[in-house]
Amino acid sequence: MSTRKLWIGFIAVLVICFGVLGYFGHEIYREVPPIPSKVVSNDGTVLFTEQDIKDGQNVWQSMGGQEVGTVWGHGAYVAPDWSADWLHREAMFILNTMGQRDFGNTYNNLDAEKQAVLKVRLQKEIRTNTFDAGTNTLKLSDLRVEALKHNFDYYSGLFMNDPKLSSTRIAYAIPVNTIKTQERMNKMNAFFFWAEWACITQRPNKGITYTNNWPPDEVVGNKPAPALMLWTGFSVIMLLIGIGLLVYYHAVNKAKDIKDMVYPKKDPLTGLNITPSMRATLKYFWIVSALLLVQVLFGIITAHYGVEGNGFYGIKLDTILPYSVARTWHLQIAIFWIATSWLATGLYIAPAVSGHEPKYQRLGVNFLFLSLLIIVVGSLAGEWFGIMQKLGYVSNFWFGHQGYEYVDLGRFWQLFLFIGLVLWLILMVRALLPALRVPSENRQLLTLFVISAVAIAAFYGAGLMWGRQTHLSIAEYWRWWVVHLWVEGFFEVFSTVVAAFLFVKLGLLNIKYATTGVLFATSIYLIGGIIGTFHHLYFTGTPTAVLALGATFSALEVVPLVLMGFEAYSNMRISRATPWIKAYKWPIYCFISVSFWNLVGAGIFGFLINPPIALYYMQGLNTTPLHGHAALFGVYGMLGIGLMLFVLKGLTGDFAWKNNVIRFSFWSINVGLMLMLLLSLLPVGLSQTLASVHYGMWYARSADFMQQPYMAHLRWLRIVGDTIFAVGCVGLAWFVIGLKTGWSIDKQQPENLM
Repeated sequence: MSTRKLWIGFIAVLVICFGVLGYFGHEIYREVPPIPSKVVSNDGTVLFTEQDIKDGQNVWQSMGGQEVGTVWGHGAYVAPDWSADWLHREAMFILNTMGQRDFGNTYNNLDAEKQAVLKVRLQKEIRTNTFDAGTNTLKLSDLRVEALKHNFDYYSGLFMNDPKLSSTRIAYAIPVNTIKTQERMNKMNAFFFWAEWACITQRPNKGITYTNNWPPDEVVGNKPAPALMLWTGFSVIMLLIGIGLLVYYHAVNKAKDIKDMVYPKKDPLTGLNITPSMRATLKYFWIVSALLLVQVLFGIITAHYGVEGNGFYGIKLDTILPYSVARTWHLQIAIFWIATSWLATGLYIAPAVSGHEPKYQRLGVNFLFLSLLIIVVGSLAGEWFGIMQKLGYVSNFWFGHQGYEYVDLGRFWQLFLFIGLVLWLILMVRALLPALRVPSENRQLLTLFVISAVAIAAFYGAGLMWGRQTHLSIAEYWRWWVVHLWVEGFFEVFSTVVAAFLFVKLGLLNIKYATTGVLFATSIYLIGGIIGTFHHLYFTGTPTAVLALGATFSALEVVPLVLMGFEAYSNMRISRATPWIKAYKWPIYCFISVSFWNLVGAGIFGFLINPPIALYYMQGLNTTPLHGHAALFGVYGMLGIGLMLFVLKGLTGDFAWKNNVIRFSFWSINVGLMLMLLLSLLPVGLSQTLASVHYGMWYARSADFMQQPYMAHLRWLRIVGDTIFAVGCVGLAWFVIGLKTGWSIDKQQPENLM
C-alpha cells in the first residue's frame, strides 16, 4: 500500500471521527439531566436551589471528588458510589415507611406478595419524572421529602463527626470532619440527591432513566435496558469482523515484510554528537526515577487504606494524609513521571535527528525543566490544601483540587502545564525544522512525529473546556478527551512513532516499512480510539446514541492489540539481530513488555469491562483498576522506562552497563505487576461483579460486602505483588543513579559495538 493512500486514510479518519465526536458531544449538551432552579415539597416549600446543587458539586470536588468513592461510577473504589448508595438508602427508607404504614412491619419482614406490592408503589413514586421544564422546578412528595431528610442526616454524620458512624468512616477511609461545616454539608447533600435523581428518574417519553438505568438495583427497578443487550452483541460482532480483516491484511502483506534485512555491522549511533540541550535532558530522568519511587510509596499507602481505613500499620495517617490525598498524588505523580520521560525523549531525539542545535535550545530545555518542577510541587501542595478544606470554592478551583480523576490539579496548574507543553512543542519543532525542510525518506515519519507532538500539546487543552460549575455530564465529556484521547490516544501515536524512529536510526527497520506500518497502525487505532471515547460515557447522563457508538467503536480499539504478539516477536528478533544490539537489550525488552501489556492490560482486561452489559455491572468496581494498572503502568509506564533507558544509553558513552540490577528490576517490576493483578485486583473485582449482578451496585461497594473476611484477605494479598514491584522500582532508580555515579557502568569494559 502506498503512503499516499495511507495519508489520505489517516486524514479521513481524523476528520470523520472527530466530526462524530463533536456532533454527539453537542447532543450530550442538549440532553444532559436538568438541574432544577429549585427543589420544592408538595406545599411549595423550597428545599434547596440550583445554586445549592452547583455549590454542592464544588464541595464534593474540594474534598477530593472522584478520589472519595464515585458518582455515576467514576472515581475511587474504597468508599461507595454515592449515587448508588443514596438511591438504595432512599428506597429502603420509603419501603420501610410504607411497610409500617400499610402492613405494620418493615419491608424485609413482610412476605413476598406484600413486598411486591410495595416495590411497585416505590418505583412509581421515585421513577416518575416530576420535573416541570416550564417552571424549571422539581416537586417531591411528602414521603420523598422524609427520605431526603433521612439521607441528609446520615451523610452529614458520615462526613462530619457522628460517633455512631465511626466504623463506617474507617471502612470507607473517610476522616472525621472531612466536611467542616453544616452549610457545606447541606450543599453537598443537595448535589448527591441530584446525582441520584438522574439515576432513577425516567427521561421524558423514554423508558429509561437519565443514566440509562444505571446503577443496577432490582428493588428500584433499575435493570439493563434492551439497548445494552443489543449494542453489547453488536460490539462483539464488530470485534470479530475487525480482527478478521486485520488478520487478513497481515497475512496478505506478510510476504512484503523485509525478510532479508541487512543489519549494520556496528552501532549507527556510535559517535553521535551529544549537543548541550541533549545532555540537559539527563536531569529529567533523575526526576523520573525520583517521582516513580514517590508514586510507588503513595500507591502502597493508598492500597493499605483499603484494609486499615484510618492509618498505616497503626499510624493515624488520615489526619494529615487522607486517602483522597494519597490516591490523588499516586495518580498525578504517575502521569507526571511518565509524561516527563516521554517529553525528555522528544527533546533528546529532535537535535539527534536533525543534527541541529538551535540557539538557546539548552536554555529552553532547562527552563522547561524548572517549570515542570514548579507545576509538580505546586499542584500537589494545592491538592492537599483543597482536600483539607482550607480553600474556598473559587480558590480551590484555581489552585486546589478540581475533584476529577486524572485531572485533579487546579486550573492555574492546568494552564501552566498546557503552556509548558506548548513550549515543549516549540523546542521540538525548532530543532527538527532543518530535517523537515530537506526532502528525504525520513520526512514522512518526522511529519508524523510532529503531528503526534502537536496533538499532545493541543489535546491536553481539552481539560480547560469546563468551568468551576459546569454540568457534571459535560465536564465528564471533556475530561475523557484528556484521559482517553490525550493519554490513551495521542500518547499512543507518539510512542508508536518514537519506537519506529528509534529502530530506523539503529538501522534495524527499513524506513519505508516503518512509515507505512506506523501510518496504518495509527489509522486503525484512531478509528476505534476517537469515537471509542464514548464508552466511558454510557451512564453519565448521555443519550442512547452515545452508548451505541461507544460500544461499536470501543470494540475496534481491541482489534490492533490482537497482533501485539507479532510486534513482541519482531522486537525480540531485533534484540538478537547482531552483537552490538545487545547494548540496547533492556530498552528493547521494555518495548516487548509494552506489547505484552498492550495485549493483556488494554486488550483482555479492557474488553472485559468495555461492552455495555459488562460495564453496567462492573463500572466502579475493582475490575477498573485491574485494567488501569495493567494499561497505565504496563503500557505507558514501561514505555516511559524503555525510552528513558534508550536515552541514558546514548548519554552514558561507550562503556558497557552492569546489567545485574537492571535485569532484576525489569523482571521484578513485570512479575510484581502481574501478581498484583491476579492475586488481588482480579478476584476482588470478580467477587464484586457477582454481588452487583445478584444484589446491585450499592451492595458490591458497601462496607457490609467489602469488609467480609475473605475480601479483606484478597486485599491483603496485594502485598505480595506490591512488594516485588516496589523492590524492582527501587532497583531501577538505583541503576539510573549509578549511571551517573559510575556503579552501573563497567569502565574497564568498552561496549561491544561490532
